[in-house]
Amino acid sequence: QVQLVESGGGLVQAGGSLRVSCAASGRTFSTYGMGWFRQAPGKDREFVAAISWSGGTTYYADSVKGRFTISRDNAKNTVYLQMNTLKPEDTAVYYCASRGSYTGSFYFGKSYEYWGQGTQVTVSS
Repeated sequence: QVQLVESGGGLVQAGGSLRVSCAASGRTFSTYGMGWFRQAPGKDREFVAAISWSGGTTYYADSVKGRFTISRDNAKNTVYLQMNTLKPEDTAVYYCASRGSYTGSFYFGKSYEYWGQGTQVTVSS
């Protein structure tokens, strides 16, 4: 079992930066790929970024490529999402997810076994 707790969300002006974190419990964190998804009001959940268990491979949605960076610290059981040049359309609840024993594409929510409760990110114009 893996428990995920996100933190670091908040209100920021357009063009600003924010870093959200996801702390995971469990000794197997370092063996799992991790991802970030987001869901804006009235919209479906969408993929944002993902990272392999070693951190050697990362994946990004086109909408955030070049602005967001995903990273992980396996010693701290934590994955990060650094968000720069934020836009109002980045406003959403951001969810951390762990692949656990699931397989499949990093881009799809169904490929993740464990989910956090989410943290709100609001970008004002």
